[in-house]
Amino acid sequence: MAVLKRINGPDDVKRLTDEECRTLSEELRQTIIETVSRQGGHLASNLGIVDLTIALHRTFDSPKDKLIFDVGHQVYAHKLLTGRQDRFSTLRSYHGMSGFPCQEESPHDHFDTGHSSTAISMALGMARARDLAGEDYDVVAVVGDGALTGGMCYEAMNDAGNGHNRLIVILNDNAMSISPNVGALSDYFKRLRASASWYGSKKRIKVGMERIPLVGKPLARFIENAKNMVKSVTTGGELFEALGFRYLGPFDGHDIKEMSHVLEEARQIRDMPVLIHVVTTKGNGYDLAEQQPEKYHGTPPFRVETGLKKGYGISAGAAQMVGDTLVAMAAEDKRVVTVTAAMGTGTGLQNFKQYFPERFFDVGIAEQHAVSMAAGMAKGGYRPFFAVYATFFQRAYDQMIHDVCLQNLPVCILADHMGLVGDDGKTHHGVFVLPMALSMPGVTVLIPRDAHELQLALRSTLQLDGPSIICYPKEGIEPYARSLNGDTFAVGHWQWLREGTDGVILAISRMTMHAMEAAEILEKEHVSLGVIDCCSLKPMDLSCIRSVFSRGVPVMTLEEGQVIGGMGSEIARLCVSENLPEPACIVGLPDRFVTHGSVRELLAECRLLPEDIAERWREILKKREAFSDQKKEKK
Repeated sequence: MAVLKRINGPDDVKRLTDEECRTLSEELRQTIIETVSRQGGHLASNLGIVDLTIALHRTFDSPKDKLIFDVGHQVYAHKLLTGRQDRFSTLRSYHGMSGFPCQEESPHDHFDTGHSSTAISMALGMARARDLAGEDYDVVAVVGDGALTGGMCYEAMNDAGNGHNRLIVILNDNAMSISPNVGALSDYFKRLRASASWYGSKKRIKVGMERIPLVGKPLARFIENAKNMVKSVTTGGELFEALGFRYLGPFDGHDIKEMSHVLEEARQIRDMPVLIHVVTTKGNGYDLAEQQPEKYHGTPPFRVETGLKKGYGISAGAAQMVGDTLVAMAAEDKRVVTVTAAMGTGTGLQNFKQYFPERFFDVGIAEQHAVSMAAGMAKGGYRPFFAVYATFFQRAYDQMIHDVCLQNLPVCILADHMGLVGDDGKTHHGVFVLPMALSMPGVTVLIPRDAHELQLALRSTLQLDGPSIICYPKEGIEPYARSLNGDTFAVGHWQWLREGTDGVILAISRMTMHAMEAAEILEKEHVSLGVIDCCSLKPMDLSCIRSVFSRGVPVMTLEEGQVIGGMGSEIARLCVSENLPEPACIVGLPDRFVTHGSVRELLAECRLLPEDIAERWREILKKREAFSDQKKEKK
């Protein structure tokens, strides 16, 4: 690491020669590959942007100049160049370096981000704040072409083009978001990529013309302007020009010298926003990631030589279970269609796409559009299933309320990655989905506890007349507990998994398993706890609630989500309305953003492991015993 070790910040990058920059590029890729192979993380996107990141730090003066990376999963090179090499080995580990921009880590990170299509809006806001304050610095938004399938980018560009704020947007065009980009815009960028030779030829002509005595430079300017006019007609840059941007490109994003020159030229344009179109290769520098960028978008630890995963079993996860069940349902019912927002593989729909391509719809990174489009399909007599990570479903809250629930349409949301998701951290935890879902009028909310219930929940939605949401965690959810009475899954019905005389735990999802284990721990201490699987959160099982809270024993609610507005809060509200005793304890996640780390480490931090739950019960029973003793003393 002859060059990388000398880099303590962006100023060191500026002192490098072109040859040293090329060496630095190779060293950065090697470091990223080695670290991600140990720690897991986002590989292909980070390898693709290494050269562009070097050019950015060669040209701009971070942190005075503001570099804002859309989504933020491609900032590994940025972190290594901004004084964080000593912590890079802790990437995505508990109390280690975040895999996304993080303001706590460095002044070079300006937002904690993890969702797509937000950077241009943020950058425009910073540029306007700069101009209002009379300050002078550059604001740069680095946006992938996948992000431009999200409408928020165009809202921001339309607004930016209305004014004269100095702003630079870099379109990093690699033909991929997570899944391959789809739609008319994807085809548009293909045409733009085909014109990449324009810049190289224009540059060579300009250099040759300038060497002609006397008339050389004026002639070069004339030729350059003429070629720009032709290019604007033939390559399609007029889309961005129509939005009020000066369009430059396309350029080779792996040519550091060329990119440094282009960025320096863009800095000189001060009267309007600029969009620089850069073409890169996702996974550049690691053959396996170049060949399969979707597979190596976000990856667990792997062996560099073979790409094989380290220490991961072959059991299907929840997403695969959902995908296979939907295939079977679609074979039986022609109304079943699936929708994804650029996450077909991540949500398990790849087989559905193969078997029923005409009923599979990938709308790009556009969750709002996905929900409203699904509403339209439901209105047309179909049964849409929108598979989406719970954290990304947050982006479509209004569409779900206004376009689905208000119309009472049978759209089913499959909220994958519910709860704590681990090393992706605070921007990706699916912990807000239940407060959102429970607040939506008329929606059925189902939280299956195991793989078998997940299949039954999916099929049950076809019998519903209105909207539904099924939530499940990232990991595979294998069967681990049966109903005491042999009851099967049913909407509006809860299941007793364990009887108890000293207290009852009302739990959902993987917390049901933790409740069972906590009850087994306390059984050895002669404490008898009952456990109920609250698999249907809306509608709730009112008869079960009345029965449980009338027993005269303490009741705990247990969930892996925000307690404010979650399951426990809703049960407490129902207890008030039914004139029943309130829960003794509402257990869930604290009112803060939870960091990154393994799921077990995060559950331990939030006191949600079985031993933590058992300790909470000891506290409850101790207080109850003390209260009983006080009553006896008063008598």
